[in-house]
Amino acid sequence: MISWIQRTFQHHFRLIFAVLLVGMVIPFIFTIGSTPGIGRAERSAAGREFFGHNLLSPSQTQALMNDTRLSAELQYTSNVSAEQLQYYMFQRVAARHLADELHLPAPSSEDITAFIKTLHIFAGPDGQFDVTHYNAFRNSLKASSSVTEGDILRVISDDVRMIKLQRLMAGPGYVMPGDIKDILLRGDTTWTISTVTADYAAYSSDTKPTEADISKFFTDNSFRYTVAPRVVVDCVPFPAEDFKAGIAPSDAELRAYYDANPSKFPKPAAAKAPAAKADPDADYAKVKPVVQEMLTLDLAKSKAVKAASDLAYALYEGKVTRASLDSFLAGRNLKAQVLAPFTAEAGPSEFPGSREIATAAFELNADRFYSEGIPSPAGAVVLIWKELLPSHLPALHEIRDRVVADATDNQKRIRFVEFGRSLKAGIERRLKAGEPFDKAAQEAAGSAKVTVKSYPPFKLRDQPKDVDETVFGLMDRLDKGSVSDMEATADKGLLVYAADKKPPVANESNPLYAQVKAQLAESFARTDTTSSLREIVDAELKRTDRTVK
Repeated sequence: MISWIQRTFQHHFRLIFAVLLVGMVIPFIFTIGSTPGIGRAERSAAGREFFGHNLLSPSQTQALMNDTRLSAELQYTSNVSAEQLQYYMFQRVAARHLADELHLPAPSSEDITAFIKTLHIFAGPDGQFDVTHYNAFRNSLKASSSVTEGDILRVISDDVRMIKLQRLMAGPGYVMPGDIKDILLRGDTTWTISTVTADYAAYSSDTKPTEADISKFFTDNSFRYTVAPRVVVDCVPFPAEDFKAGIAPSDAELRAYYDANPSKFPKPAAAKAPAAKADPDADYAKVKPVVQEMLTLDLAKSKAVKAASDLAYALYEGKVTRASLDSFLAGRNLKAQVLAPFTAEAGPSEFPGSREIATAAFELNADRFYSEGIPSPAGAVVLIWKELLPSHLPALHEIRDRVVADATDNQKRIRFVEFGRSLKAGIERRLKAGEPFDKAAQEAAGSAKVTVKSYPPFKLRDQPKDVDETVFGLMDRLDKGSVSDMEATADKGLLVYAADKKPPVANESNPLYAQVKAQLAESFARTDTTSSLREIVDAELKRTDRTVK
């Protein structure tokens, strides 16, 4: 559904795309969050049937999840949460079941070819199908042992049938005239505006909180200064450098790795010369040593993860206790290294950006005191739990400088908002007196530094790129000749003046009326289809839920 909107609406009406995307994606995400998952609850039966699949079978659910993850990566993105991915899996299974009941035929080769050309993963910079990306993807499959062309074909075939099912389930898509009018008014109104921007950093308020102000601010905002729980763990490192010996990728593996990762190996900058025909082999030859180094490191990291996983298994198999851990590690010439305490949000400073390590650390406790093998930026690690430091609020004197700075900024921001109110009122008085806007804004600002900028007429669906995004939200509530309230952000305050506002004809005499109506009807029909499929999934999950209360 979202892919269709993007391809059709964004091409013609960017405003419609933005409005509908906000209206559909946000409810979709929150609906997913409330959906019951497979979970770890104890069951009264050995299986949980879901349209012919046992959700309590690790092998079946893993196979379904692998296909679902592949489908999401092909169509949308790999940046999908576990909850979203699980619910998408339920939708795909339910859709395949319904397609079988309706005897929908398997897609033809023409159907599959047409679908492939719409996939996100094969799109070039212009958003259209790029055969270079497609060929690179196919070459990467040859070097992969986890995904085959057969897997790709199976997933794509299921996705094509799911789309056909959605088209069959789609209703007429009822559209109210007000919906069409709103889209036309938002997208085709011609605006002529000016803006006033006040720099927050340059704004002088001469604020100096008293001791009473500081104490009250600290008490009222204690949540700002409460230190989150921190975990104390050691780690047994497995550096990838220790596993490079003996790794010698073949020429075929190197070329497949190069073709599958074009973003990692940009083409070398060429000297200024007459344009020559692209030579992929020559480009590859220039960066082959880099390709070899990167692939070798990737393979070494895989070996490091395996070694770390083997250690975790040996700890489990040997029933190693906390008391015998040091001697066990010493017998394998290993030693745990101390990590500084860290929160779940910040993660370990020794492994910046590793959410996986942070998450794994907070899953440990006194009973489960070691982790599985976890990839790290330099290879892999096994974490050893020591203790959990509870959250606490430091005393005021321990963080006084920080509190004073925050209290000072808070008073400054309050006065900055008050300045915005007086600025608007001063501009409006001067406009009524006949002064031009730029002069009215500068005089109303007084000693405060403001920047006035005017824009040529434009429509929202053809909005100029140099207009601050905040402006569009303020414009929506303005009539011709009116001034908005000041919108205070982290670094500035912004007001908008609507010098002119010319709405389009918003009835059937507008040539775009019928086109917008058809596009909205199609979108609403697909929304209804998604809702129906969600109800089917929820009903089946509820029917087979035998959680022990």
